[in-house]
Amino acid sequence: MKRYHIIVSGQVQQVGFRFFSYKEALSMKLTGWVKNCYDGRVEIEVQGEEHKLDIFLYKIREGNLFSDVENVSIDEAEIKGEEKSFRIVY
Repeated sequence: MKRYHIIVSGQVQQVGFRFFSYKEALSMKLTGWVKNCYDGRVEIEVQGEEHKLDIFLYKIREGNLFSDVENVSIDEAEIKGEEKSFRIVY
């Protein structure tokens, strides 16, 4: 089990990137959250089994059809045992 704090930059707002991230995380039964930042980036915290996180990170780097991911910054974060789902934060 691992948890990552991720910052995604590029054209990732107003292109459905948060919902794309949300759907991918739910499909892999990952927990955490995704939100837009005021500076145009998207912030994600995601937790789960390492092999599922690897797939999630690959998909985030690729983005959806409408996004243009320029950079993905990934740092390990503290695991949150009480977390039960993945959500979009507004």
